[in-house]
Amino acid sequence: MYFNKTIRNTLLFAAIVLLSYPAAKAQEVWSLDRCINYALDNNIMIRQQELNTQVSENTLYQSRMARLPSLNANSQQSFNYGRSLDFSTNIYEDQNTRSLSFNTSTQLTLFNGFQLTNNIKQNDLNLMASLEDLDKLKNDISLNIASAYLQILFNKELLGIAENQLSITQQQVDRTRKLVEAGSLPQGNLLEILAQEASENLRVVNARNQLTLSYLTLTQLLELPAMDDFSIEIPNFDHIPIVRPAYEVEPVYEAALGNQPQIRSAELQLASSETGLKIAKGNRSPRLVLSGNYGSGYQEITSGPRSDLETPSFEDQLSNNKRTTISLGLSIPIFNSWQVNTAISNARIGVLNAEYSMQRTKNQLYQEIQQAYADVIAAHEEYLATEKALESIEESFRHTSQRFEVGMVTTVEFNQSLNQLTMTRSELLTAKYQYIFKTNILEFYLGNQISL
Repeated sequence: MYFNKTIRNTLLFAAIVLLSYPAAKAQEVWSLDRCINYALDNNIMIRQQELNTQVSENTLYQSRMARLPSLNANSQQSFNYGRSLDFSTNIYEDQNTRSLSFNTSTQLTLFNGFQLTNNIKQNDLNLMASLEDLDKLKNDISLNIASAYLQILFNKELLGIAENQLSITQQQVDRTRKLVEAGSLPQGNLLEILAQEASENLRVVNARNQLTLSYLTLTQLLELPAMDDFSIEIPNFDHIPIVRPAYEVEPVYEAALGNQPQIRSAELQLASSETGLKIAKGNRSPRLVLSGNYGSGYQEITSGPRSDLETPSFEDQLSNNKRTTISLGLSIPIFNSWQVNTAISNARIGVLNAEYSMQRTKNQLYQEIQQAYADVIAAHEEYLATEKALESIEESFRHTSQRFEVGMVTTVEFNQSLNQLTMTRSELLTAKYQYIFKTNILEFYLGNQISL
């Protein structure tokens, strides 16, 4: 009685202690939207591209400020020995002087072949292209995350298939062992089914490793520090019909031309190159500049024929020596070692290169849509064919299992039937996820958001 009471008190104390500890931290579940949004907020490549965009903004701001006049001030302290200008007489004499000068200058470009205007336009185009490149980078990262997310779901189901097949094999191992022990079957049958169990165990281990690696891929894309307490949300794909897509390649391509950032970026870069050609041609134009200068100075004669004279005060000299200059300058380029013509030729080459780049970008987009569409069609047809085949193979496996249980089928035949069933289920799973991912890509090119 005392012993039972002690056990009861011990168990009660243990329960109180366990309940007093905080509950174990539940595994954090991430949806696809959360993964994408997290990556867009924290990805280092996106942050770097945002910095590049800020540089483009600064360049545009600087080009706009270039329209304003410049204003500079300077001062100079000089010690002259020998023949120098006397500020009071404006005559050069042999004397030693100490002088201090002040000067303020300004300059405004009135005309330079519209280079200032075209430079602003070009920098504005470059900024817009940089923003489109940022959107393209975000799209690429979103697609990569969606692919990694679906790979986890795919590997989860593959692991489930492998574990299910292992369970079936283990049941047959137990049954075969009993029959061998009873003398109804030879020992070789047990060895064969044990070999199959070992193979199924290896398949489960490999599937589990692939699932771990796919989790690692996703967490690395998200740039998370570790995989602890990380799990993804399992969406329900039952509502997704595996049907032939209702749209063709051309409509998807036409829609993508209007909404994909890489196309807009290529068009903006072409426009920037064309503006660069105008800037280069502007070097042939005369340059008209308005300049202004205001200055004054102070001088003290330290030795010489006039050193005994009283030096005017600092304030008087600044007032008497002040000078103002306003000038209008015209610069006409005539020959500059062929630099202008070379710059124009290179700018024309830049325009052609931008045109080729834009066409290459369009071609690449068309090929990606073609490939995605072909993959969807192939996955759709493969899914239908595999689904039909799986029905027959499952029925055949049930029949083989029944015959195996009564000894009418060898272990080798049973294993072949089981392996065929596993392979067909994997093929069906591959077709399903290939269809889901490629369909999302086509929807993405149509301008729709990636979603599961």
